[in-house]
Amino acid sequence: MQYTQLTLSKRYHISALKKQGYSQKEIAAEIGVHPSTISRELRRNNDSLRGYDAELAQVKSIQREKSKKKRSSLTKQIEKYIRSKLKLDWSPEQISGRMKLDIGVSVVHETIYRYIYANKANGGRLYKHLRYKNKKYHRRGKKYKARGIIIDRVMIDKRPKIVEKKKRIGDLEIDTVIGKDHKGALVTVVDRKSKFTLIKNVPSKEAEVVTKALIEIIQPIKAVTHTITSDNGKEFAYHKQVSDVLDVDFYFANPYHSWERGLNEHTNELIRQYLPKKSEFLHISKEEIVTIQNRLNHRPRKALGYKTPYGVFFGEMSRLLSG
Repeated sequence: MQYTQLTLSKRYHISALKKQGYSQKEIAAEIGVHPSTISRELRRNNDSLRGYDAELAQVKSIQREKSKKKRSSLTKQIEKYIRSKLKLDWSPEQISGRMKLDIGVSVVHETIYRYIYANKANGGRLYKHLRYKNKKYHRRGKKYKARGIIIDRVMIDKRPKIVEKKKRIGDLEIDTVIGKDHKGALVTVVDRKSKFTLIKNVPSKEAEVVTKALIEIIQPIKAVTHTITSDNGKEFAYHKQVSDVLDVDFYFANPYHSWERGLNEHTNELIRQYLPKKSEFLHISKEEIVTIQNRLNHRPRKALGYKTPYGVFFGEMSRLLSG
């Protein structure tokens, strides 16, 4: 028996049976619905003061439906936003996560995928901006889950609240940028407060290689480093080694919550200004990487009052170490 949308009359019936002491299973049998429907109904609509009230439950249900429709409806404004971000090669997850901040509304990334493939069916080319252009998106099932997870992860909700405030230097976000044909990569580190960025070119995305690169580029600023936050890529599987060597706390963002590392995502986009997608990474020189890094670190930022990341980071570092 599948989930059934309850009517007001059925909610009155549930209320009456509940007051008579019927169990959830008995109520379900009496009304003709699955027991999970009753369990869900009581969990969602029970009021801490009034208990389960049929009319209040009906109002809450209607409000949820309205909110759901509001989130999933693609207005012209939302369509315009989706198209503009796809042209920047943002993923549907990135678009969904950022949309609320940019235009005050949002839709889930599943809806964006459906929009893209409806466009494709009508001869559109929005799908060309997806990473896997010719493979239709499908929900991730058991096969995806079977890939396993990183051992001993500490999730972002355990991270100190001060990190969110961006009041101190030394709270870092890290990521990798992949080269053409998935050969070669850049390890990127960015400081949340100052936007100061460090970049290192590596031959592969293997965990050992990335771990060594992270330790190498963060070591010079170890004295002021407090936390590191990454996504759930397997290249960060040796996070405990990084944490131990650098004496720093390491946290992981929630899967598909790219906005939790929004600064790092944005920094990677800035790097793509110099190294567009499909760029060959294996033969980039150290000098080229340093040039890109310097361009980013010496560029005035509005968020910093038009100071540079380099000036803010090392000015603060000097103050902390001399004090």
